[in-house]
Amino acid sequence: MPLSLDWLSRLLDLAPVQGSLDLRCLYGAPWQVAQDASAAGEIPYHVILEGEALLEGTPGKPALRLLPGDVLLLPHGQAHRLFDGGDEPAEPARTRARLNLVVSENGGSGARLDMLCGRFIVAGPQDRWLRAYLPPSLVVRTRQHATGTESAVQLAALVALMRTESAADNLGGFAMLNALSTAMFALVLRLASETAEMPRGLLALAGHSRLAPAVAAMFQRPAHPWTLRELANLCHMSRATLIRQFEETLGHSASELLLDIRMTLAARQLGATTLSTGAVAENAGYQSEAAFQRAFKARMGVTPAVWRRSARTGASPKGSDEV
Repeated sequence: MPLSLDWLSRLLDLAPVQGSLDLRCLYGAPWQVAQDASAAGEIPYHVILEGEALLEGTPGKPALRLLPGDVLLLPHGQAHRLFDGGDEPAEPARTRARLNLVVSENGGSGARLDMLCGRFIVAGPQDRWLRAYLPPSLVVRTRQHATGTESAVQLAALVALMRTESAADNLGGFAMLNALSTAMFALVLRLASETAEMPRGLLALAGHSRLAPAVAAMFQRPAHPWTLRELANLCHMSRATLIRQFEETLGHSASELLLDIRMTLAARQLGATTLSTGAVAENAGYQSEAAFQRAFKARMGVTPAVWRRSARTGASPKGSDEV
C-alpha cells in the first residue's frame, strides 16, 4: 500500500536535497566570511553555534543580526558577507584539515564566533523550482522558538549533535555530518513553515491553515485533474478567494504551483525510471502524450526525450526539436 506523504515529505521526494558540511569557523573579531555566488544547484547555509554575526544587507537594507542557535539559508545562492559588525579589517584566516572536517581560524582577540558553514545540493530542475518558491534568505532561530515548538527543540538538538560531531574525530564522522546536514534542511523548512512572519512563498503557504488542504491535495495527487473550484471547495472558500489568497501568500497561482509539481515529478521519473513517456505523462496528469510533450518543453526548455538522455549521461540538457 503506497504511503500518504505530507506536503514537505512529498516536496523532498520530488526534489531530493543532499547536505554537505564544509567548514567550522573559529574566529575572534575582527573577522569576515565572504562567499561568491553559489554554483547552480547549491544553497549555502551557516549555523551560529556561539557568538554573533551580521549578514551584510543589500543596498538600502540594514544588516541582519544572527544570534547563537540561528540557522541561515540562502536559497537563491547569492554572493554574501558575514562579519563581526566592526569597521576594522578582518584578521586573515587560515585553514587546517582535521579528520572529516576543515577548520578555519584567525588570530583575532575580540568577541569569539563559532560557526558551521556548508551547502545543500539540489539537482536541476529542482534547484530552479525551490529557488522560485523560497525567499532569497531564510533564518530560523532555534533558541527564540525553543520553548514554544517541538520543531525548534528538534532542530536545536540536531545542531548540538553537529557541533559535537564536528569537534571530535569520530569514526564515520564525515558521513554523520553530511547526513545531519541533510536532515537539517527538512527541519529548517518545517520550523520556518510554522513561523508567522514568513514572507510570501511556499513556506508561508504551508503555514496558511485555510489553504493547507489545497496544497496537500496537489502534492499528494498531482495527476488528478484539479480545478480551481475543486481546490476552493477543499478549503471551504469561494473560487475568487482561493485565487486571491494564493497570489497574496505564494506569489504564484495555484495552477502554476500544480504545473511545477507535475513537471518536477515528470522530470524525476524521466531521469530515474524506464517508464515510457506516455506513462510519465499519465502520472503527471496528462491524458495526451502530445499535450505533455508541449507542456514539458515549454516549462523545462527541452523535450522529454532530451531530458531523459541528458539525465542518463550527466550532460546539461540542451534545446532540441526532437520529440
